[in-house]
Amino acid sequence: MNNQVTAAPAELTETEVREWLVGKLAHRLGVPAEQVDTDQYFDEFDLDSTEALVLSGELENWLGFELETTALWYHPTINELAGYIVEKQRDATAR
Repeated sequence: MNNQVTAAPAELTETEVREWLVGKLAHRLGVPAEQVDTDQYFDEFDLDSTEALVLSGELENWLGFELETTALWYHPTINELAGYIVEKQRDATAR
């Protein structure tokens, strides 16, 4: 997997966000994407705090907007975070 940052589509779907997160986590963990459980809590992926910050930064770069520092705390799984991100983007574009 290359480390180039590709911008997120203008209007994201939960599937696109989920696939991006699964791909990044699979790469960091050295496992096939199929082994990443999208309902598993982020803290169960054995990422240290530095890795979590890097992942969060890469996600923000891809999205083109910042997430609250508590986003992963309040949306602790890939599925929950994907739904939150799509909702946040829709709210921002509706303004």
